[in-house]
Amino acid sequence: FPFPYTPYRIQEQFMEALYGALEAGRVGIFESPTGTGKSLSLICGALSWLRDREQRRRQEEARLLALGAGGRDAPSPQQARPGSADTAGQPDWVTAFVRSKEQRDMVDRLKEEQIRRKKREDHLEKIRHNVRLKYAAKRKRCEEDEAKHLLQLSKEALSQGAGEGALDQLDHNEEELILAEYESDDEKKVVSGLEEDDDDLEEEHVTKIYYCSRTHSQLSQFVREVQKSPFGKDTRLVALGSRQNLCVNEEVRRLSALQLINDRCMEMQKNKHEKKSNEGNEEKRRRVSRTVCPFYSYEQMQFLRDEVLVEVQDIEQLVSLGRRTKACPYYGSRFAIPAAQLVVLPYQMLLHEPTRNAAGIKLKDQVVIIDEAHNLIDTITCIHSAEVNGSQLCCAHSQLSQYMERYRKRLKAKNLMYIKQILYLLEQFVAMLGGNVNQNPGCQAVSQTGTVLKSINDFLFQSQTDNINLFKVQRYCEKSLISRKLFGFVERYGGPASAVKTNKENQKLSGLQNFLLTLQQASDKEGDPPVEAEHDQLRTASPLMQIEGFLSALTNANQDGRVILNRQGTVGQSSLKFLLLNPAVHFAKVVEECRAVIIAGGTMQPVADFREQLLCCAGVDPARIVEFSCGHVIPPENILPIILCSGPSNQQLEFTYQTRDLPQMMDETGRILCNLCNVIPGGVVCFFPSYEYEKQVYGHWENSGLLSRLATKKKIFQEPKKANQVEQVLVEYAKCIQRCSQTGQMTGALLLSVVGGKMSEGINFSDDLGRCVIMVGMPYPNIRSPELQEKMSWLDKTMPRAAGQAPSRVLIENLCMKAVNQSIGRAIRHQKDFASIVLLDHRYTRPSIFNKLPQWIRERTQVKSAFGSAFAELRKVRTHLSYVL
Repeated sequence: FPFPYTPYRIQEQFMEALYGALEAGRVGIFESPTGTGKSLSLICGALSWLRDREQRRRQEEARLLALGAGGRDAPSPQQARPGSADTAGQPDWVTAFVRSKEQRDMVDRLKEEQIRRKKREDHLEKIRHNVRLKYAAKRKRCEEDEAKHLLQLSKEALSQGAGEGALDQLDHNEEELILAEYESDDEKKVVSGLEEDDDDLEEEHVTKIYYCSRTHSQLSQFVREVQKSPFGKDTRLVALGSRQNLCVNEEVRRLSALQLINDRCMEMQKNKHEKKSNEGNEEKRRRVSRTVCPFYSYEQMQFLRDEVLVEVQDIEQLVSLGRRTKACPYYGSRFAIPAAQLVVLPYQMLLHEPTRNAAGIKLKDQVVIIDEAHNLIDTITCIHSAEVNGSQLCCAHSQLSQYMERYRKRLKAKNLMYIKQILYLLEQFVAMLGGNVNQNPGCQAVSQTGTVLKSINDFLFQSQTDNINLFKVQRYCEKSLISRKLFGFVERYGGPASAVKTNKENQKLSGLQNFLLTLQQASDKEGDPPVEAEHDQLRTASPLMQIEGFLSALTNANQDGRVILNRQGTVGQSSLKFLLLNPAVHFAKVVEECRAVIIAGGTMQPVADFREQLLCCAGVDPARIVEFSCGHVIPPENILPIILCSGPSNQQLEFTYQTRDLPQMMDETGRILCNLCNVIPGGVVCFFPSYEYEKQVYGHWENSGLLSRLATKKKIFQEPKKANQVEQVLVEYAKCIQRCSQTGQMTGALLLSVVGGKMSEGINFSDDLGRCVIMVGMPYPNIRSPELQEKMSWLDKTMPRAAGQAPSRVLIENLCMKAVNQSIGRAIRHQKDFASIVLLDHRYTRPSIFNKLPQWIRERTQVKSAFGSAFAELRKVRTHLSYVL
């Protein structure tokens, strides 16, 4: 395998296993701890396979073309012997003729593909080496800019004195809000906007690898690794992202909220296409003046696509290129997908089928690698779950009613029929929450509060909506773009500032404005947490978009999900939530279509969830599943994991819900930390099961004086609840450790964190930032949660018992240990790093729990029943490492 340096043995094993899984078309679960060069191993292993496959395919093509050119496709005398017949009863000469025709067709097809591929490669090579072509494109852009500027000046000159037509213009612009005639059986593919065909480079998708990760920063980091790898110069890579990350139109970017950015972008595209279609009508062209996006230029996006394919670029570089070339990176990058060999994208985009289709992603016979996949099941569940509250339902009903009344005479019968069906659904959903759709949801008290779970069929039956075909309603919403029309309608008339007071028609809409205003005021009075202004706008302006997601969720199979009715205080505060129980139904299409799927992560243990809940339920043959887990590159003496069963005063450590609040348990935890902070240099990170427990323990230590004892050795930091404060706390924590290492007054800093919080994933506590990680108790999830109870019940009904344990019990343990493994994996981040891991609870010694620790930690773990021996080990390790360093 080509590699930028001599690989570790475990990296070679990883690449060999990956290559084998891709070649055999397997579904692989790959685990490689952080600091072992997982990204580089994925790149070099996968791209080596892709390169070899491409070489083999070309050799096979050449062989077949040579056969075709040599006339070898003619039937042999044995094949065409008169009077003989094949097993299907056809004469041999017929069978031979059909076979030879198929061969000729295949040869012709291969020739066409070869010509197309050669044309594409020559084109990209020309761009790579011909700088003049880039300058020509730049000069053409400058000429177009100048022409547009002159045209704008001409329009401004003509528009002077045309003020008398302003009211007429307003009325005409309203045409865009009217729904087009809808034909429910019309399943024609909706063209996303580009009328021009790229005839010269139109091609089918080449074999490629889709690489997915959780965040854009992780994707950018991966792209930088590709750039540094031996494949950095020759790989055609494209990075995909959301409009929020890729849009270069400042007017649109200022909207901030993703849904608003999406809608504004679509509206500007629509304006451009309508403008082109109306070019022959001078009167309309004079009256219609709508904003179009200057970056949505087909020709410029082609230039951008070519430059993306020529040189590997991450999302930041792609955005910068889009600004320079005045081309949209969002659409330009999508045009590059067919010819790309490596497509890098957030995994939400790949796992959600409508988003996948909209992006032009085709998975048939391709390879998918999902990195950072430890929470893949939760991600699929979240993507396909949906929640709407009473305020959104009532607001959507009011908006849609006003819309229907205003345009009733202009709407066709089918549009009216579907709008009435949606209104009826909204009425019944509000009734299920115990309210009336015609009253202010913030003022309607709910008589019976609490949470109720129902199956999809029961919910539809009890809400009296089972007679409506939700599949047709969903298709109507998708094809008619009704939520976007309604958004434009509310944008124009929903706010007092945007309403034109002189127009009599607008006075009829004051009811809508007042209703939205009372909703906002009621929400403020109820003490809702403050949210950003754009979220307020999104909540009031486009609730139907959220409701469409809920309607779509209700089309899942009855056994795969549940509807949760959460009635709280008022109808506005109450909500309906769809909970997906079986994520495998949405993952099944990915594993069915793809040649191979690799699920990778730094900490994948326990893997039983992936195998049972995701892959087997998705219909994957167990023989197709392969697992690979490698050790760490650090020497064995650089890590000391300890399971501590009792504290300094021999108090047994068992942090159950019943015992963890006892004063003696909190005191014992404080004494352990005091002792450890005395001997451990640098940073100590202590994880608690929840924010509430961390707060409770901190308060107890404050009152008992333990906190002041701790503070003499290490400065104490607490994880903040607000995400925007995390970076500041981490910076102060790091500065304190650096200061202490220089002055020697204190031994470092202590960071009190929370499992599942902001610092338990994605944060590197490398070197002095994390010389010891302490886990207080076992972070079991709240089994009183209705969602978790329903999931447990569903698993017990559908899954087989494993090793005598109920599937629900296995789920609880797995959720706990996934959280533990993510947290304790924060410390060791590279080959020369060293740290201690202390697990405070005797229950970690149970085999079912112990075996779910990562193998590289498990095989080095020591179980200590008494605190004295554990303390001695920690002192010994500290002395050894101080000597080594």
